[in-house]
Amino acid sequence: MVDYYEFLQISPNADSDTIHRVYRFLAARLHPDNPESGDAEMFQLLKAAYDVLSNPTTRADYDAKRKSEPDQHNPYSEQVDFMDSLDGELNRRLAVLAVLYYRRRTNPHMPEVGLGEIETRMGFPRDYLDFTIWYLNKKGYVTKGDNAQLALTADGVDFIETQRGNLPVLNKLLTSGGGIPTVEGARVNRQQTQQPVPPKGPVPLKVDAARNDRRSDQDRRNDPERRVGLPDLRVVKIERRRGGTDRRAEKGERRQEGRRAVD
Repeated sequence: MVDYYEFLQISPNADSDTIHRVYRFLAARLHPDNPESGDAEMFQLLKAAYDVLSNPTTRADYDAKRKSEPDQHNPYSEQVDFMDSLDGELNRRLAVLAVLYYRRRTNPHMPEVGLGEIETRMGFPRDYLDFTIWYLNKKGYVTKGDNAQLALTADGVDFIETQRGNLPVLNKLLTSGGGIPTVEGARVNRQQTQQPVPPKGPVPLKVDAARNDRRSDQDRRNDPERRVGLPDLRVVKIERRRGGTDRRAEKGERRQEGRRAVD
């Protein structure tokens, strides 16, 4: 059974105005006509969720079935290694943050989560989470109440939303957190899968036939066929220089004749 509340990331107690507002926002993002974030499959799931939750009768039937359904969430330990010698501690921190983030998003007025629920959701004994919780508390990502329940802080939300694209494990936990892909998880996954993949082997060169047939300006200037029927500028220049020399000689002879006449 698809958890429509989890898919929309809203509280099961959300009113009709909230459902309608979230639907309009996500519909604009996921519509197939959106070239940047459109997703036909996710849009159909969004429409199905809205059709059920926007109608009081169908929503009441859905809520009754949802409460009778057993919790089918697979523990995070089936996807992530919490005992790895190098990354185990980091994975435990990210898993705790993922559990608290989901609760904070779906039930912001009651965001506390007990250690028992965290243990069940992670599939990992709480006895091994003391250092993890201490660290997250000191960093200011989580708070721990007198009843030992944990809640995500605003700094924790900022960390998750800014780092999920840089931490594949965190994105994986958030995407598969409820058994269905969340809208935000689908958007991040789509951006990662749409990265261009470099081709294998030598890259073929794209040859422009028109450009390939072009010759450089220097080649065209030196082409003897192009100069057929046209005056050779180099010969013209030489003749001009020779003509200038002859005119200067004539002027010199005239001066000498004029001097002879005066004498």
